[in-house]
Amino acid sequence: MTSRAEDRPTAQDYADIFEVDKRGARIFEDLVLRFVRPPVSAGGIDAVLQTFERGGQRKVIDFIANQINRANGLTEDQVSGD
Repeated sequence: MTSRAEDRPTAQDYADIFEVDKRGARIFEDLVLRFVRPPVSAGGIDAVLQTFERGGQRKVIDFIANQINRANGLTEDQVSGD
């Protein structure tokens, strides 16, 4: 794993892979379909655990989307609607 900032992928790298490249766009769409799901309607501790698990999965998707948005000149405020 790289630790130097200059070795890390840029926002433009994320956009190139997940938006410009059709294969990457297809993969990103698949990731969204798999990991961005509505909340669980069941109750109890299992529902709580599933909520936390889905939140963790969603963070990865949100990170990629935020990088793509940054590459396209949007700020996080513009994306979130604030």
